Amino acid sequence: MCKIQGERVGLPYLPAFADTVEPSDNIFSGVNYASAAAGILDETGRTLGERISFSQQVRNFETTLSQLNDQMENRSLSEYLAKSLAVLNHGSNDYINNYLLPELYGTSYIYNPSSYAEVLVRIYKNRLMDLHGLGLRKFLLAGIGPLGCIPNQLSRRLVQPGQCAAYVNNLVSMFNVALKTMVDQMNAEYNDSIFVYVNAYEIIADVIDNPNPYGFSVTDRACCGLGRNQGQLSCLPMSIPCTDRTEYVFWDAFHPTEAVNNILVSKAFTGPPSICYPINVKQMAEM
Repeated sequence: MCKIQGERVGLPYLPAFADTVEPSDNIFSGVNYASAAAGILDETGRTLGERISFSQQVRNFETTLSQLNDQMENRSLSEYLAKSLAVLNHGSNDYINNYLLPELYGTSYIYNPSSYAEVLVRIYKNRLMDLHGLGLRKFLLAGIGPLGCIPNQLSRRLVQPGQCAAYVNNLVSMFNVALKTMVDQMNAEYNDSIFVYVNAYEIIADVIDNPNPYGFSVTDRACCGLGRNQGQLSCLPMSIPCTDRTEYVFWDAFHPTEAVNNILVSKAFTGPPSICYPINVKQMAEM
């Protein structure tokens, strides 16, 4: 999604942070700090091996900041950071690779659903405050999509054909409500900044509920995967994907296809406050 969003505002492909450790000039258009399986909580995804948590991603940004500081004057750097757009997409893994795996993680025994959402958003807010303290002023925060509809969750639960796992969707809805409330709080507390919430849940749910107008025909199976709903094992190196991924909402057990991501980005770019709140990405870019 970050790649497509960058293209919308005329940016080149963003390098991964690992490719920018050696000082160079390829960091001026932005850096991608994302990490598979990582979450807001440091423990999220620990059973899947090495990953870079949200807190570590912030520390990695500090490394980039140090490189920029060596190449720019302080005033120029402050202006550069104030105009930069920070795109954050956190929370999904804290459910998929944590709370919804009680056999591996204890969070669902410690927190009820509402308390867990509050914990995640409180930590999220702290990380945003860290980034604000480092000079960033424009923040685009994507809410969590309907995880109860992804092939991974459909393969793990007793769900009627054509339906999603309501329990899972209710969990992420609590997080989204808390995240949007936090956006209001941050905008009230930091009048030198703008925090924007993207209603990814509504966008993707509409695609799943009304696939034909968008050009999709398969909403409950992965284009690449194995087992029930092609979601029990995600896309492996020797897996044979579907013949036409543009017909599928989901690429693998967890992720939407590029076609869906394009819809998500397009709606966030020029959408109304019900989709992108309180302003859209185009308006952010023009600030």
